[in-house]
Amino acid sequence: MNDSAQLLSIVAAYLALFLSIGIHEFSHVLSAYLQGDQTGKMMGRLTLNPLKHLDPLGSLMIIVARIGWGKPAPFNPYNLRFRRWGPSLVAIAGPISNIILVAIAGYSLLLIGSHLPSNNLLIVFLEAAVIVNASLAVFNLLPVAPLDGSHLLSAILGPQHPLTIFLQRYGSFLLLALVAMSYFGGGLLNAYVFGGVKIILHGLGLGRLL
Repeated sequence: MNDSAQLLSIVAAYLALFLSIGIHEFSHVLSAYLQGDQTGKMMGRLTLNPLKHLDPLGSLMIIVARIGWGKPAPFNPYNLRFRRWGPSLVAIAGPISNIILVAIAGYSLLLIGSHLPSNNLLIVFLEAAVIVNASLAVFNLLPVAPLDGSHLLSAILGPQHPLTIFLQRYGSFLLLALVAMSYFGGGLLNAYVFGGVKIILHGLGLGRLL
């Protein structure tokens, strides 16, 4: 692959990532809106336009360090129709949207992959979309704040459970430690994400894409 083709492949992969983050955050806002909360809509976040959901610093970190974040989806938990499980429904909407995108991109690859060369930009985009979305779903299900999994844990155990309180208070530090370890040879986070990706792809019948 020449330099220009390699650059285009990188651009296609990042495009898949930024679009996936946008859909992930939009899904949070949509879930809150369907439960009666207008906060995200009033802030202009009830849109599939990824630019509305990308955080400038988080996007820069994605490019520089390959890990970053989007703008947190705004919602008021007191406006939600379901008081206890409402925040969890908002939280789980993001990972669910990513899993749906895995299925769309994955089945598209199986349908057209054999008819196009492996360096075709559409193939590169779809391959990136599969891995990116599976990884986003798995990563965000970690039960540590501020990730989506922390809301699920709070709903299951209750907000006053000692483990919930501990992970809400120290979760961000634990997350930073896991990320740092992955850069310095500690494979715990990488093993978790890769294992989760395998489960999602095999569960969808897309294991051959690994």
